[in-house]
Amino acid sequence: MVSNHLVKFEEPFHLENGEWLPEIEIAYTTYGTLNADKSNVLWVCHAFTGNANPSDWWSGLIGEKRLFNPNEYFVICANVLGSHYGSTNALSVNPLTGKNYYHDFPFLTIRDVVSAHILLRKHLEINTIAYLLGGSLGGQQALEWSIMEPEVIKKQVLFSTNAVHSPWGIAFNESQRMAIANDPSWQNNTADSGMEGMKVARAIALLSYRNYETYNRTQSRDGGQIDFFRANTYQNYQGEKLLRRFNAYSYWILSKMFDSHDVGRNRGGLAAAMATVKAKTLVIGITSDILFPPVEQRKIAELIPGSGYREIDSTYGHDGFLIEFEAMTQAIKEWDK
Repeated sequence: MVSNHLVKFEEPFHLENGEWLPEIEIAYTTYGTLNADKSNVLWVCHAFTGNANPSDWWSGLIGEKRLFNPNEYFVICANVLGSHYGSTNALSVNPLTGKNYYHDFPFLTIRDVVSAHILLRKHLEINTIAYLLGGSLGGQQALEWSIMEPEVIKKQVLFSTNAVHSPWGIAFNESQRMAIANDPSWQNNTADSGMEGMKVARAIALLSYRNYETYNRTQSRDGGQIDFFRANTYQNYQGEKLLRRFNAYSYWILSKMFDSHDVGRNRGGLAAAMATVKAKTLVIGITSDILFPPVEQRKIAELIPGSGYREIDSTYGHDGFLIEFEAMTQAIKEWDK
């Protein structure tokens, strides 16, 4: 059974860009039982608009009768700073002012998020992570973590991610932020600022998560139609769906966090940074991913010593890492014999 937790760290939390948060809260879930020597930790890093309960969105990989069974592993997943699901974010109250942060919430990088994960790891007195998993934004966190603490991470699987965020990915994110910025309510310091803009941003994002073939198959048009197509309905539905569970501040902050990702920053470049990884590493790519194309995963596998690479043939694009459970399970099993 999944357990929900919240921990507060009252000392100032310093950020990579020199700013700081006066305190932080981290929401996290646990699943399974920690063994006596704490050697069975499976830490999951969630993606962009994901939450801290991987049994929700990775149930094909994590759960009873799955590859990562909580009867064997102690599963931990922490909600990233800036996100909507319990950790300190723009809707939180700044203890120095007594008011919500809103637009005053500071810029965060992937390294800041991993620093918070490390703070939580130490709080839980966990010295070794047996398995580290992450896809997309979660994969960026996992890779960064394996560089920041190479002795702690024993094995890791990186899904549909990269070592440095591409100009292509940044352009998609900027287009989404433009949609939010053009919502007149975005200028307000209220909890619902920019929500209609976020709906448009989500519709833009979907085009990068799937692809031409996916839409042809799942949103096909009927013969003779001239209006009210499935694709119209789908884009609006997905935007409305996100409105019910997220906020525009978190969307903006996490999209900027995506853009910041570069494991080679101030480390002598990508090759020098990834040469320090000691974790046994598997990198998995999806053939039809246009947002994080397989060339990015192959680059990671090329630069991490002794790593493995598997490519899954799927028409689901970037979302394949949330769908192709059978193929991913088989790839991991073959690699980790």
